Amino acid sequence: MGQGAYIFGCEGLSLDKREAAFFRESDPWGYILFARNVDTPEQMYRLTSELREAVGRDAPILIDQEGGRVQRMRAPTWREFLPPLDQIEAALRRGDEEAAARSMWLRGRLIADDLARVGVDVNCAPTLDVARDDTHPFLRNRCYGSDPEIVALMGRAVADGQAEGGVLSVMKHMPGHGRGTVDSHLGLPRVEVDLDELFGDFAPFKALNDLPMGMSAHIVLDAVEPETPATQSDKCIALIRTEIGFDGLLMTDDISMEALSGSVFERATRSIAAGCDLVLHCNGDMAEMAHLAKLGGLTTAAQVRADRAVALRKPAEGIDIREAEAELKSLVD
Repeated sequence: MGQGAYIFGCEGLSLDKREAAFFRESDPWGYILFARNVDTPEQMYRLTSELREAVGRDAPILIDQEGGRVQRMRAPTWREFLPPLDQIEAALRRGDEEAAARSMWLRGRLIADDLARVGVDVNCAPTLDVARDDTHPFLRNRCYGSDPEIVALMGRAVADGQAEGGVLSVMKHMPGHGRGTVDSHLGLPRVEVDLDELFGDFAPFKALNDLPMGMSAHIVLDAVEPETPATQSDKCIALIRTEIGFDGLLMTDDISMEALSGSVFERATRSIAAGCDLVLHCNGDMAEMAHLAKLGGLTTAAQVRADRAVALRKPAEGIDIREAEAELKSLVD
């Protein structure tokens, strides 16, 4: 079958025999970790090793470590960061755009240091959604600004910092979630503006379309396809591939979120049929994952994109971590 067209989570702090056997059989392309999988650095390193051992290869392991409200690894064991929007605004008050971008590069580099030490090599960041006054609070302060050029500049800095720390980036949420006024974990946001107005939302993703991985948005864009969330819309996926020009590995946002309807398997098949390469399933529910394993392997095109992304992994470059922490503090305090 080849590598499965899905990314799976696990239930707890270590793999039990049942999970290890299931992962060995279903061969997910990669894994994603959540707070339920996080305790100590030693435990996390053992878990990431167990996950890779289960599939017999150096499978990518993802996490959402944006900093601020969304970070699975927290103090006192790991670094805490301001919400991204707050950090950028603080850095802009103290300096210029270049200083703010430097602060975000340092943020990315320090986050990568935390991740690489425990065997995590992919971070679901940067968040390139353009913030608006009415952006739902679940997302707003996770954004990098309300100016698409600033968002792109800050997003590039984060991605570059993470790459230098040995961690690949997943940009999200394509083609843009900033106009959403509903939390897509709980419902389906709808955007009712003309296509011309949406081009500013697309711009940060277009500026970073060379990144290896992206995540789709569970949001309806009436101007593109009014009946279907972007994750399951072939027209939206085509726009991501053509207008935005992204030829990297495209995964869904968590397929279990309430923005989508139908069974988990139905949601997944619609997403793959629309053009997503991978389905992201986060809750570690074995029964749901067993259904998703029926999706089978990556398509030929998706496997090419997946292999290309994995090939970009590299060891962290050297940096004085204490100096980096001090410099970041000086830019945002």
